[in-house]
Amino acid sequence: MDKKIKVGLIGYGMAGQVFHAPLIASNPNFELTTVVERSSEKARKKYPWATIVKNIDEALQNKDIDLIVIATPNTTHYDLGKRALLANKHVIIDKPFTVTSTEAQELIDISVKKGKIISVFQNRRWDGDFLTVKKIVEQNLLGRLVEYESHYDRYVNFIRDNPWKESGDKGNGLLYDLGSHLIDQAQVLFGLPNSVYADMGARRDGGKIIDHFEMILYYDVIKVILRSGLLVREAGARFTLHGTEGSFVKYGLDPQEEMLKRGEQPLSLDWGKDSIELWGKLNTQMKGEHSITTRETENGNYPAYYENIFDAITGKGRIIVKPEEGRDTIRLIEAAILSASTKRVIPFGSSNIEKKD
Repeated sequence: MDKKIKVGLIGYGMAGQVFHAPLIASNPNFELTTVVERSSEKARKKYPWATIVKNIDEALQNKDIDLIVIATPNTTHYDLGKRALLANKHVIIDKPFTVTSTEAQELIDISVKKGKIISVFQNRRWDGDFLTVKKIVEQNLLGRLVEYESHYDRYVNFIRDNPWKESGDKGNGLLYDLGSHLIDQAQVLFGLPNSVYADMGARRDGGKIIDHFEMILYYDVIKVILRSGLLVREAGARFTLHGTEGSFVKYGLDPQEEMLKRGEQPLSLDWGKDSIELWGKLNTQMKGEHSITTRETENGNYPAYYENIFDAITGKGRIIVKPEEGRDTIRLIEAAILSASTKRVIPFGSSNIEKKD
């Protein structure tokens, strides 16, 4: 398949505008042919060659479209993903995959029957800071790792003028939003845990959604702590890792989201390059020798996600963000919610949280 993959983008809110459309448009292997934008026509100004439609069916029924990208509210992911698969399209769904793991498994089953690719947009696997942490873990630079802590915090001390994001509907809130990223990254590094404990709730005045959580994943020898909150004015470390031979600490967020918001295109050699003052600190005691060094951050690379999607669709490579991993992220969210509501540790894969392989 040497021709360009024609893409229909459903949704042109923050995810569609900032992430998907620019990454698709800047990749020569894809052609953004259709955008479903119901309430405005912002996409027309940015992508004048694309057809702007108001009705989702116009995109799903277009036989020229190979790939449907779903960047809509969380509660619509399952229905739209199913409709796209049944229309014989490859599908990308922005995180979170679905609201429930049962829905996720059904989409996986349909994709297999239809012979179509389905994947979750987990772009933060290509954050420069995470790529750096991944390399440190793979190279065993801290000895035997005993604790991994990952924070993704923001400061939003008001109720946003965004009805679906601030509604108390199942599938909304910080655990499904930023938590999907933190859980996915932990999965990449360590696989699935033995058990889960979590605490979460709403702290903002008048808030209906979960706006803070702490989640602990227990493995045989590693304790993984995932935290996120919307009332963090002074952010702490993004990553903190401790091992038998030392520690690694990294502050600051990957710059790619802000670059995309500014309208920069992911084509330059400096794309995803971290500020020197935000490089992480590696403090080790290897073979009796104490060393404190600054660890240069790997360049972030969000375009790699769509490059892999092209390879997977054309048979040139295997898909990196597997739908089963997206399903397991939702299973872990379900375990965390159960843990918080019962105030107990949940054995993962127990009868309380059905495992579907």
